[in-house]
Amino acid sequence: MADSDDSLLPGTGHASRDSDGENWLTSYLDVLTLLITLFVLLISMSGGQAGDATSSQATSNNPSFTPLAKVGERQAGILPQQGDGVSAAFDDLAVDGVVVARHAQGTMLRIADHLLFDSASASLTPSGEATLAQLTDKLSAFPGRISVEGHSDNRPITTSRYPSNWELSSARASAVLRFLTQQGIGATRLRAIGYADTKPLSSNDDAQGRASNRRVELVLHNG
Repeated sequence: MADSDDSLLPGTGHASRDSDGENWLTSYLDVLTLLITLFVLLISMSGGQAGDATSSQATSNNPSFTPLAKVGERQAGILPQQGDGVSAAFDDLAVDGVVVARHAQGTMLRIADHLLFDSASASLTPSGEATLAQLTDKLSAFPGRISVEGHSDNRPITTSRYPSNWELSSARASAVLRFLTQQGIGATRLRAIGYADTKPLSSNDDAQGRASNRRVELVLHNG
């Protein structure tokens, strides 16, 4: 009777042992679930870092890849000569007063007006002809079209020959073109354009800015 009565007490007998087994199984499943969750989180974190590393490595291994922001910086305006977009034939050009730069249409040679002309004149000076003569070999070898563009500052000019800067800038561009044809460059590849003061490089508010705006540019068109 004593054994029979003890089996009926709380916490004893088969019912108590079954309950303990279920509690242990529940705790085990909870721990396993937490471990799986932690494992998934670790995989996710390591996978993101690996993706960033792979992307960085691909960028460094592919020099032709350029982020869009850098592309915008490179395409803005006219860039100084750095061998980037400039015709290879002009990489080694070294003529005093002639600046080689990248242009939206190809390559540009910029010449200050005082190297070519006297003030308010469109007749090439002897030194101006000498400057252009140093360019003719490379210009003759260039196969594309060449635009000769005349530019002025914004100070008005009124003479019997040049009523405005439009006439002066156009006459200067034409004088340079005429000299190039005399050096054997085909006239069908050339054109002369006068822009007056419509495309300034600097402010016309001071003498230095006005001097930089008075120029002739030779634009070598790609294609």
